[in-house]
Amino acid sequence: MTKRLSALLLLISLPALASGQGVPADRTEIIAAVQGFFDSMAKRDPEIARRVLMPEARLHSVSDQSGAPVARASTAEAFIAGLTTGQGTLLERMWDPEIRIEGAIATLWTRYDFHRNGTFSHCGVDAFDLIKTPQGWRIAGAMYTIQRTGCAASPLGPPK
Repeated sequence: MTKRLSALLLLISLPALASGQGVPADRTEIIAAVQGFFDSMAKRDPEIARRVLMPEARLHSVSDQSGAPVARASTAEAFIAGLTTGQGTLLERMWDPEIRIEGAIATLWTRYDFHRNGTFSHCGVDAFDLIKTPQGWRIAGAMYTIQRTGCAASPLGPPK
């Protein structure tokens, strides 16, 4: 294959290669926004939560109760209010996040584990929707499963 033809094929394929991937800086900022959400829980800090959540964000959880899925929804403000009234220590950890980016929207999907007062509570999957704003990537919505059994060991090892 000639150099000219190779260069042409590369140029044609670049949009397909880049689609949905975003730039590395965006990926880093998206992970940082989600980690900020986790940090707001660990530190019980409403200001961190306000920086990473859009004011109109909605959070949805789905758990299994007696073999049936039960969904619950809350607002960003309800989540933020709970940070200051809740008790105990919280730790949520994610690993191997999958990120899709198209323009100013993104999704982050990841497995997680959750610990309360240093004890394992549950695991599941987090799915975050994010929007790029002038202030950076912010969470517009989150959905997560709550699994109390059947959780594989976290590749992160025990919490520190």
